[in-house]
Amino acid sequence: MSQPSPALRIGTAAGRGTLLATVLASGIVFLDSTVVNVALPRLGSDLHATVADLQWTVNGYMLMLAAFVLLGGSLGDRFGRRRIFLLGVVWFTAASMLCGLAQGTGWLIGARFLQGAGGALLTPGSLSVLQASFHPDDRGRAIGAWSGLSGVSTAIGPFIGGWLIDALSWRWIFFLNLPLAVLVVLATLRWVPESRDEDASRTRVEGDRHRRFDVAGALLGALALGGVTYALIDAPDRGFGAPPVWGSALLGLVAGVAFVLLERHRGEAAMLPTGLFGRRLFSVLNIFTVVVYAALSGFTFFFAVYLQNVLGWSALLTGVALLPWTLLMLVGSARAGALAARIGPRLPLTVGPVVAAAGLLLLRRVSPGASYWTDVLPGVLLFGAGLTLVVAPLTASVLAAAADRFAGVASGFNNAAARAGGLLAVAALPLLVGLSGEGYEQHAALADAFRGALLWCAGLLLAGSVLALLLIHRPPREAPPSQPCPTLPVSTPPAKS
Repeated sequence: MSQPSPALRIGTAAGRGTLLATVLASGIVFLDSTVVNVALPRLGSDLHATVADLQWTVNGYMLMLAAFVLLGGSLGDRFGRRRIFLLGVVWFTAASMLCGLAQGTGWLIGARFLQGAGGALLTPGSLSVLQASFHPDDRGRAIGAWSGLSGVSTAIGPFIGGWLIDALSWRWIFFLNLPLAVLVVLATLRWVPESRDEDASRTRVEGDRHRRFDVAGALLGALALGGVTYALIDAPDRGFGAPPVWGSALLGLVAGVAFVLLERHRGEAAMLPTGLFGRRLFSVLNIFTVVVYAALSGFTFFFAVYLQNVLGWSALLTGVALLPWTLLMLVGSARAGALAARIGPRLPLTVGPVVAAAGLLLLRRVSPGASYWTDVLPGVLLFGAGLTLVVAPLTASVLAAAADRFAGVASGFNNAAARAGGLLAVAALPLLVGLSGEGYEQHAALADAFRGALLWCAGLLLAGSVLALLLIHRPPREAPPSQPCPTLPVSTPPAKS
């Protein structure tokens, strides 16, 4: 059985310290996920990066998170949640320092892969520590505070990152993680209790789906996503007929089929138990997640680069331009969640993507000399309003659509689905709009690509709206109060970094 909970109370020093550690750690991940897009033009110019290099700078991180976040949660259950959480913090911070010290694109991309692996340990650990440590009466308040305060870090990330990029260098968006991580480690060692699932530590318990790690499943998932991503990113330069391109695409497809077969064979012991998909609504909601977060990640990848390289805005002003939709989500997500609880998720998940798509179509008109207040802000506000209607109802609906015994893995899989959608969008959109090489530094080429990318993203959002209208019919049931309802990062999806 699970180790007895230390039953922390939120008003005690230990409770506040535990909350501080988990909020700061999640904030580091979420902050990185928002500011890296703002930094892309500067680091690209400094390191002489191509479009493919910028894609891998974003996608290397998302690939590792999408593939290994479920495995990271299992490691915490087996070896101790505090221990794996600390390992993730130290790992993520060390990789951040390598990112900041990068002297070339290969170095930076490799460090971003390492960062994603650290994030896969840290992200599920922050919530599982709260879940296991707090008294049931305070658990909901603790998780709510985690969601809100982590959201603040997401909101201020572009502003802080833009200021650091302009005042110092893009490298400082990674160096900033070091002092924050020191605080997390000290608070964790001082206040966070250790906990683990004792059942997960037993290797020969009949019927225990945690009895061993599904490492093979995680590796096959990574190969599937990585193979397809490599093919999409490399195709503009090499062509689809090049052996590395079609070979990696074939590898990704084969690995994907093998992943599905393996998970079916392992049953309840799988990283992704197939029992999750016994309810059609769960499958539909995760397809919806992939589509919507693909549009979100594709837009944010292009938007920050366009504002700086075509409109000539500073990194700080670009960060400020991204701020309104995050603030809208902070203020409105709880209300949107309450609305969906009353009327069901179908209406918010149908209307929200349409509103967001309208915002993207407005932003296609932004050109050099545009006014922020009359040309940029209206589209950003519409986009933010649409996302506000989507994110909280979607998260709650995914948890409600899964059986109670799968609540944790359902949340983790939905996070992975959001990351995978963003990963594929950042890989595919430059190919679809004809942007490659150093085209992001050429005003005309980038302007055409930006308008085309936003059209694709708006189309994805409208496809999500149709999916919700036709296939999401039944209202969500309330998730058990003991289960976390995590908030996906609003920029990468994701970083829900």
